Amino acid sequence: MSDEQRDDPVQRYAVLRPGLVEVTEGFTALVRELLDDAGINYLSVTGRTKSVESFAAKAARTVDGQPVYADPLKDVTDQIGVRVVTYLRGDVTAVADVLADQFSVIDDRDMGRETARQGRFGYASRHLLVAPDPLKALPPAYEGLKGRTASVQVRTILQHAWAEFEHDIRYKGTVPQEHVPDLDRRFTLAAGLLELADREFSEIRDRLQASMEGQQVPTGQDDPRISAADLATFLAGQFQGARWSRTDHYAWISGLLLELGITSLDELAGLLRSIDVDGITARMGYRHAPAAVRRLDDALLAVFGQRYIGLHGNAHREAALRARLEKLRA
Repeated sequence: MSDEQRDDPVQRYAVLRPGLVEVTEGFTALVRELLDDAGINYLSVTGRTKSVESFAAKAARTVDGQPVYADPLKDVTDQIGVRVVTYLRGDVTAVADVLADQFSVIDDRDMGRETARQGRFGYASRHLLVAPDPLKALPPAYEGLKGRTASVQVRTILQHAWAEFEHDIRYKGTVPQEHVPDLDRRFTLAAGLLELADREFSEIRDRLQASMEGQQVPTGQDDPRISAADLATFLAGQFQGARWSRTDHYAWISGLLLELGITSLDELAGLLRSIDVDGITARMGYRHAPAAVRRLDDALLAVFGQRYIGLHGNAHREAALRARLEKLRA
C-alpha cells in the first residue's frame, strides 16, 4: 500500500474490513447467547459489517464545509452492527438491560423517545454503542472482541418494518418532489398506527398472562414430553409477571424435563411446590425480569444441580450453568 493509500481512511478501511467481518460474527453470536441465557423473547439477532461504500459516504459527510468526522476510522462507530428485533416494546427494554449488564455501554439513545419529545411520530429504535466490559471475563471464544465496539439497534418487528420500508423508499430517490409532503404525512400516519399496534400487542400479552393463573392444561397421551404450548400456558400461570420466552425454548426445556423423567404438568407442579422459588430469585439477583423458561431453568438447576448440568440438552452451556449453580449455592 502506498503512503497516499495509508493516509486515505477509506483505503485503510477496505484493508481492515475482512477482519471486522469476523468480529461482527463474534458480537452477533455473543449477543444471541446472552439473550438466550436471559430467556429474552426475540424474533432475530443479525449482524452486518459496514460496506466500504457506506463507510466512504459517511466519512465524506460535511456540515458548513467542515468534515463531520475528523478521524473516520475512529469516529464512525457503526462499522460493526448488530440488530435485535423483538415482538413487543417491553422486550426492547429487556434487551437493553441485558446488554447494559454484560457490556460497557458507551452510548444509549432511544430514538423513539427523542421523536416523541418533539411531538412527532416517526423512526423508533433503541441505539446502543457497546464494548466488552474490561472487568468481566469473556468466554474464550470471544476473546477477539476485546477493545472493539459494536453498534446495537433494538426495535420491535413493527418498528423494524416501518424503518426498513421508509429507508427503502427514501433512498431510492424515486419520489417526485411535489409528492414529498404527502409522503411525509403518510409515513407519520403509519408510524402512529404502528405505535398504537405495539401498545395493543403488549396489552394482549399482559391480559393473556394474567388470565393463565391456575388454568388447567389438558395432557396428551401420544408423546411423553410436555408439549411446548401446554408448558407455555403452565409457566405463565406459575411465574406471574414473567415475560414469554422464545417458542423454541419451551420445546427445548421440555426435552430437558423428559431427560429428568418429568413427563406431566402434575409432576412439574409438585416439584415446583417443593422448592423455594422466591429464594432462588433472591439468590440469582436478576438485574432484569427473567422470562418464564429462564425461571424454570434456574429452578431445575437448583433442585438437580450437577445432574441437570450433565443432561445431553445442556452440553452446549455447561460452563454457564456451573457459574449459575455456584451463585445458587452461595
